[in-house]
Amino acid sequence: MKMTFRWFGQSDPVRLAYIRQIPGVEGIVGSLFDIPPGVAWTVEQVRALKDHIEGCGLRLVVIESIPVHEAIKMGRKDRDQYIEAYQHSIRVLGQLGIGVLCYNFMPVLDWVRTDLQTLLPDGSVVSAYIHEQVAHFDLERGMREMVAWANRFSPEELRAVMNAYREIDEEQLFQNLIYFLQAVAPTAQESGVKLALHPDDPPWAVFGLPRIVCDAPGLQRILDVVPLSANGLTFCTGALGALAKNDLPAMIRQFAGRIHFAHLRNIKRTAPQDFHEVAHPSHLGEVDMFEVVRALVEIGFEGPARPDHGRMIWGETGIPGYGLHDRALGAMYLQGLYEALYRGRKHTS
Repeated sequence: MKMTFRWFGQSDPVRLAYIRQIPGVEGIVGSLFDIPPGVAWTVEQVRALKDHIEGCGLRLVVIESIPVHEAIKMGRKDRDQYIEAYQHSIRVLGQLGIGVLCYNFMPVLDWVRTDLQTLLPDGSVVSAYIHEQVAHFDLERGMREMVAWANRFSPEELRAVMNAYREIDEEQLFQNLIYFLQAVAPTAQESGVKLALHPDDPPWAVFGLPRIVCDAPGLQRILDVVPLSANGLTFCTGALGALAKNDLPAMIRQFAGRIHFAHLRNIKRTAPQDFHEVAHPSHLGEVDMFEVVRALVEIGFEGPARPDHGRMIWGETGIPGYGLHDRALGAMYLQGLYEALYRGRKHTS
């Protein structure tokens, strides 16, 4: 397991120079955030990002993400042109030696929270999700208060795209994902790039939108229909852990060889569909991080992993969930678990 850290570019309050000071962290998870969905990335654009990161003594090892255009998710007649652009971007990553592409197939929205400033008893600040608040949320207000990253739609555009999805159920969305993967997975395989599909967050329907990347049967079906090794997963313990039925260590063992990237974070469930983020250690939430890392060691996972959705602590402000301090603590905790489990397994095998 190779520890990495997400960085949001030049506007990120967390500087690369600070990330470099976290012991054991050499890889960066980055992206090009100013390129709209559906537009092909160029070698020059990605090389500039890569060179900047390497100039700070780090390496760009994961792109998270290249957004999938809504035309692809909806199965519109014009989707092929956007798929071709996506294929071009994958080839660019392969050409520059960037081996993992994390992406998601969540309709309209990215990860959803109802509060980005929940105060915990210890004084730290986290994001939270309360399902009842979603049910009564007025979409006319726009999504900035609720969704961390999916703010690209105006209220009018949001209304139109939400209405369009009323005609698309889970099976149609699944077929649209498979159409996409049957086109891009061979490109990724040829380019030496591993596709890492991120689970839906939260892993259930939100605002009536279909969601299909939620549990072990759904993930297995996606992997089975497109069996190329390049077609794999981002195993996100926070997203999958929000659904009580998901046995995370068992799922890791089930998907051995197809997990290309790991997001390791902890959550506390307060109701069947309510939760908030917590610090990474196992005893603080629902995710048994010790058993998660044990399972990753057992399957021989050697890919990139990153601490995810940290708290805001020690007075830090910045991008919700993506401050420096708590994620750095998480990186150290995770590396400690990994070293102990890896060495223990090695000595007993």
